[in-house]
Amino acid sequence: MKKLCKEKFRFFADDADFRPGAYAVGCSKIEIGRRVVIRPGCMLFGETVVPMDVSIIIEDDVMLGSGVHIYVNNHKYGSKDIPLIDQGYFPDEAVVLKRGCWIGANSIILPGVTIGVNSIVAAGAVVTKNVPDHVIVAGSPAKIIKEI
Repeated sequence: MKKLCKEKFRFFADDADFRPGAYAVGCSKIEIGRRVVIRPGCMLFGETVVPMDVSIIIEDDVMLGSGVHIYVNNHKYGSKDIPLIDQGYFPDEAVVLKRGCWIGANSIILPGVTIGVNSIVAAGAVVTKNVPDHVIVAGSPAKIIKEI
């Protein structure tokens, strides 16, 4: 598994752990740092239709609980007269998980979001905006509930 990850991802650290049952699309645009743990059921959607060197950056010492989803693009929805499926996509935006953060099980990280250093995303949160360093966010949409 490690050999395959090192071949497919843009960067995959020697001591990173992409556990069986996790899934990634667009691996060539995803970087996974040292001592990162990605648990089963995670889905990383790093594929992009625009020229973007890196779509998802997961820095060192990051933990992803089971079932975390990360997206770099989203559907457009601006017209009442056109079926949503035909409206295309908003421009892709990279997602960055900074050093030491912990993303709780079944959380969703939406396009363009950066999670700060040593911050925690509570299980089941939907993160629509950047999260500063050293905080805990929870809810849908995620809001700061505590400073660390």
